[in-house]
Amino acid sequence: HENAAVVVNDDGHVVVYLGDDERGEHLYKFVSKHKYKPGNDKTNRDLLEEGTLYVARFDMDDKELKGNGEWIELTYGKNGLTKENGFNDQAEVMIFTRRAATQVGATTMDRPEWVAVHPDNKHVFCTLTNNKNRGVKENQPVGGPNPRAQNNYGQIVRWMPQGGDHTKSGFEWDLYLIAGNPVVHKGTPYAGSENINADNMFNSPDGLGFDDAGRLWILTDGKYSNKDDFAGMGNNQMLCADPESGEIRRFATGPIACEITGLTFSPDQRTMFVGVQHPGEKGKPSHFPAGGDSKPRSTIMVVRRNDGGIIGA
Repeated sequence: HENAAVVVNDDGHVVVYLGDDERGEHLYKFVSKHKYKPGNDKTNRDLLEEGTLYVARFDMDDKELKGNGEWIELTYGKNGLTKENGFNDQAEVMIFTRRAATQVGATTMDRPEWVAVHPDNKHVFCTLTNNKNRGVKENQPVGGPNPRAQNNYGQIVRWMPQGGDHTKSGFEWDLYLIAGNPVVHKGTPYAGSENINADNMFNSPDGLGFDDAGRLWILTDGKYSNKDDFAGMGNNQMLCADPESGEIRRFATGPIACEITGLTFSPDQRTMFVGVQHPGEKGKPSHFPAGGDSKPRSTIMVVRRNDGGIIGA
């Protein structure tokens, strides 16, 4: 699991969304049995001890980039999770969760990594980083939120819980963006969605987060060769996006051979912290952050505006 996105539902149940960063794996949510009680630390600290785990199944229409979906309960004795299908009790369902997800017919995804919940608590986003096996392996057909075979570039799926209630089994989904290269692959699905252009193109969205104003921050961990399918993309980067208009702008580009990851803000939104992981990996010529002849080192960067204003505003 790359991260855990936690929501306190309107009725007090705590909901945790989780991706499983592997080609052809699944998207999960956990719903607490008990409810959050403000100020009751003794009760609240145990909220993740008991609850129900679910896995997502998406409509698989290969033409529409939106549809409906269902959260399927992963509880022993339900949905075929029985002794006859190789599960002896709930413990085995939890240990062999990937097998349980397959048993109930969950949708295989293009490496679901980070999940982020919009500040309105009604929209949830997940990065699907890439998947060379899409359309190649039998259990990973093209369609639904995974619309391209041998997906080099990745996409971001968005879903809206039924009635704004994160505990409900139903949801609606669409693709907020499809990464791609509109210069190399103009006029094809590999050009990406309409909000991708030559100035903001990228591959392999990974980290994801919102600021208090609802701006979506996208961090990448992909190919930085800057040639062939990835020509013009350069190093891994951070982008800022508007979930309403779909506009995406490049905010920062990392040093060579790094991943940009681990985003958070100070409470006043005037300071951003973001990680630069493994610069100069595989012997690439990086001297970040000290420069000169120094060895490259992973780093946490602090970003502030010159005028002290809110980041991204």
